[in-house]
Amino acid sequence: MNTKEFRTFDMPWEKGYGYVQSVKSGDTVWISGQLGHDMEGNLAEGMDNQFRQTYQNIGKLLIEFGLNAGHVTEEVIYVTDMQEGFESRKVFGKEFYGESCIVASTIVGVTALALPGQKVEIKITAKV
Repeated sequence: MNTKEFRTFDMPWEKGYGYVQSVKSGDTVWISGQLGHDMEGNLAEGMDNQFRQTYQNIGKLLIEFGLNAGHVTEEVIYVTDMQEGFESRKVFGKEFYGESCIVASTIVGVTALALPGQKVEIKITAKV
């Protein structure tokens, strides 16, 4: 029987919305769309700071399963400003993944995200 493990950040909206931050089943980890907030739920200012914090949050979840950025197979990025988001991804993606980044990546421009002032959300799939 295949069981699921999960991790949360204990944010108030997790129970209200009905989700967890990440789920592991078999050799795959799915990380829910992450945004640029700290562990108190405060959203960082600006696209760059939100990208940096979003990748930090993803890193924390990967570590919980004994993984790192090298285990990521796919990322889907949602941004409210495509040009600014694309430029931020180039910088902070390289910072997170390193120079030898091998990840399937999609970036999608959207008109709005869940929180007021939110500029980026990143969803991740990783393999053990």
